[in-house]
Amino acid sequence: MDAQHRINTAQARIKELEVQLEERAALEVPLDSLIEVRGRRRKLTSEQFQELKNNLAQHALATPILVRVLPDARFEIIAGHNRVAAYRDLGRTTIRANVASIEEGEIEFAAFFSNLLSPSLTDFEKYWNFKRLQELSGLSRTEISESAGLSKSHVTRIFSFDALPEAAKTALAEKPERLGSNAAQKLAALTEAGKSDKVVEAVRRLIDDESFTQDKAVAFAAEKPRTVAPSATVVRSGRRKVCEISTRNGVVGVRFFEKDSSDVEQWGQRIADFINKTLSESEQE
Repeated sequence: MDAQHRINTAQARIKELEVQLEERAALEVPLDSLIEVRGRRRKLTSEQFQELKNNLAQHALATPILVRVLPDARFEIIAGHNRVAAYRDLGRTTIRANVASIEEGEIEFAAFFSNLLSPSLTDFEKYWNFKRLQELSGLSRTEISESAGLSKSHVTRIFSFDALPEAAKTALAEKPERLGSNAAQKLAALTEAGKSDKVVEAVRRLIDDESFTQDKAVAFAAEKPRTVAPSATVVRSGRRKVCEISTRNGVVGVRFFEKDSSDVEQWGQRIADFINKTLSESEQE
């Protein structure tokens, strides 16, 4: 349970840091000195980000961002990436920050649990964070559910995103709020049933069309291909219908309208002779 011990230690360390930070005064840090680690920022919808920006334009920053010191007067962002992005959009040059004494190995754990506790975190973002935690710690899904305080069934649903095609997950990264774990579980089952292309198309429609619901996406991916009606050609002698020739799924069928068994047998032989002659001529060429 070494991995579980690392989780418990990290959680305790985060609590210690929170106490330490409450006792320290925040610093004004230049925005151009901040370094963002790719993949650590929590994804906001355009509406959520605009709301955050409007709030920060009108009010002072309520909670300082969290950073750690790097060489050359630089700072690595641990928490507060979206606040930094909003400040940059607003043309600000500095932002209030708390400097944490945190080791390299503790940073990802701190960022993970900080994100996990956010009420607006989407199921897809939880999946992404759980995957990162697995890579860092080697924990099983059961151990993750215990560490995060979530039911095993909930974590299983969250990991349903793992079975989606890569193209679907890439699309979801743009708007993770569009697909919840319940629908993802159904789409994952359809992926495993060989409907990957339909699942990718369904997810892309979810991203592009706000009126296309999750239920519609599942129904679209599950839809069976429409059967193509067999093509038919009617052979006539004057106005009289002689027979109908149809093709379907590699089968050629001839249906005679006048029930005369002797004629049918003769036509069957003529068709066979025609095919043999055609094949023979093709071989000679």
